[in-house]
Amino acid sequence: MAVASLKGPAGEMDERASGLPVAATSDDGPEPGWRRRGEHASLGELNASIPVPHSARFWRKLLAFAGPGLMVSVGYMDPGNWATDLAGGARFGYTLLSVILISNMMAILLQHLALKLGIVTGRDLAQACRDHFSKPASFIQWILCEIAIAACDLAEVIGSAIALNLLFGLPLLYGVLLTAGDIMIVLLLQHRGFRVLECVVASLIVSIGGCFAYEMISASPSIAGMLGGLVPRPQVVVNPEMLYIAIGILGATVMPHNLYLHSSIVQTRAFHRDAAGKAMAVRYATIDSTVALLCAFFINGAILVLSAAAFHGTEHESVAGIGDAYQLLTPVLGAPLASTLFAVALLASGQNSTLTGTLAGQIVMEGFLNLRLKPWLRRLITRLVAIGPAAVVAGLYGERGVDKLLILSQVILSLQLSFAVVPLVWFTSDRVKMGAFVNARWLMLTAWSVTVIIVGLNGYLLFETIAGWLGGGA
Repeated sequence: MAVASLKGPAGEMDERASGLPVAATSDDGPEPGWRRRGEHASLGELNASIPVPHSARFWRKLLAFAGPGLMVSVGYMDPGNWATDLAGGARFGYTLLSVILISNMMAILLQHLALKLGIVTGRDLAQACRDHFSKPASFIQWILCEIAIAACDLAEVIGSAIALNLLFGLPLLYGVLLTAGDIMIVLLLQHRGFRVLECVVASLIVSIGGCFAYEMISASPSIAGMLGGLVPRPQVVVNPEMLYIAIGILGATVMPHNLYLHSSIVQTRAFHRDAAGKAMAVRYATIDSTVALLCAFFINGAILVLSAAAFHGTEHESVAGIGDAYQLLTPVLGAPLASTLFAVALLASGQNSTLTGTLAGQIVMEGFLNLRLKPWLRRLITRLVAIGPAAVVAGLYGERGVDKLLILSQVILSLQLSFAVVPLVWFTSDRVKMGAFVNARWLMLTAWSVTVIIVGLNGYLLFETIAGWLGGGA
């Protein structure tokens, strides 16, 4: 099996704390995954920190690999997705459920490629980009990625601030400033080990799911309507208003920072870094990722279904934002806890996204620049970049201004998406980098097709959004 590493001379075999080698050799040469001398492992001390029982049965191995998928799934149910799901359900009923399903299938494919890149090469996506591209190109990619992470952090800040306002009447400006305090929570959890961080994320996801289970029972949605909504319909493309929201759902689903994140955190497992160990790791990590993203689909779908059941066909079809939905849920559904649990789920979503966003920021800085900052300093810089514009807008324009800023954060994410997706598909389709794990022809063609669709639709959404702003300003 003639395979080679990512660009650069092969370094010495790195030994983890677990005693497992990063790379093994075969008769035909080294397996992918060698690192140059002086290079850091992705996520440093957390790399290969979680033992995998290699001789255990299927379920024990799967349990050992469970966790990264849930952390990645957080990005698919963050506050940035809520506005498009609410609008889609209120205006068009269950029709756009098919768009959420298709978006989720695309996400499952891309996250599979991300985890495969990390497991096979021993490099996260940011490191792989630095290995492959020139220093100026890598630096530009890093800047764009940092902007995208700040935009994502902005959505988390706004979502948490809105939730605190709805639950406790805390002014939006104070809520935005209060979110700076979560720095200590993130650092404490990360210090206690990666498994603890994964368990906290899983608990918050369960909380979000429980809140929406109550909402769904209270709303009593149409089973036939939901099943029918999963079938794609031509009117999604023909109706301009429906198409715009559908593209918004697609654009808000695949998050660029999740691809960097996933390619790194799968390396926290201490599997054998030879061909058999990598094949085993890819298999179990893919199961973990797929199941977790299906859970994210059900939560995303539940937001749209709730909005459809509560508001579609009523005088409330023009629900404009999260705050409107909160105010209307209890009186419309007649369920006393509907509005409260909706806000609790939003707060859990914002805090969950904060945890994973912190890790993503650490990964891209260390990966693109081979530079390590103290975690508290890295987190503080990212959060201040997000808090600044959010605090100004909240103080000057209130809830409506914050809603527009939330939309802007999604537009910024759309701008960065192609700079993450294209290299990911490119690298995993390159036999020199992936060896025997290179994408099969059918997978490569599917991945490139998905890339073209996502990049094209995000470009269209960006164009329409900017045109709308310019037209509104005129």
